[in-house]
Amino acid sequence: MNTLLLVLDLVGTFVFALSGAGVALRRRLDLFGVLVLSFVAGNFGGITRDLMIGSVPPEAISDWRYVAVSLVAGVVTFNFFPIIDRLGSAVLLFDGAGLALFAVSGTQKALDFGLNPIMAALLGMLTGIGGGMVRDVLVAEIPIVLRADLYAVAALAGAAVVVIGSLVQFPSAPATIVGATLCFGLRVMAVRYGWHLPVARPRK
Repeated sequence: MNTLLLVLDLVGTFVFALSGAGVALRRRLDLFGVLVLSFVAGNFGGITRDLMIGSVPPEAISDWRYVAVSLVAGVVTFNFFPIIDRLGSAVLLFDGAGLALFAVSGTQKALDFGLNPIMAALLGMLTGIGGGMVRDVLVAEIPIVLRADLYAVAALAGAAVVVIGSLVQFPSAPATIVGATLCFGLRVMAVRYGWHLPVARPRK
């Protein structure tokens, strides 16, 4: 299970780092700015999770693989951005995959550290959305999680599956896979069909 969590974390880090680098390039940042946003988007959710559960120092800064994966994603995006940018729908799929991977891995790690099920699910959701929120704040945008189609809700649904699987003593690996699949499926369907929560409408 530890190996599975590591793989999920690293793949999620790479995918979200691609999204961070893409945002940086659209804002015409230099190479350093691209690498900063790729690291933030790929790792801030995991860093927040680790700090909140007492897993210090966070793996994103104690394990060189997280930094390496983030920087590789940044360099790849910097050099091949026109190709990546043309794959708009594919990037959305990658973002959904990253959200799913982080939500379930964050939840599982929180459970491993003894958090109660509700807090573990919320922390899993935070792991999935944290990096994107900070990425958007750094480029002065309203975080996508506050305006996108079923973003945080999809992460919370995937996290809930992992928690329920733990409560009923279902094997961790299948529960993690089912949770990630549900989160990814909800996110893709929300993008495809425009599913979203009610939007605030100011009174005239």
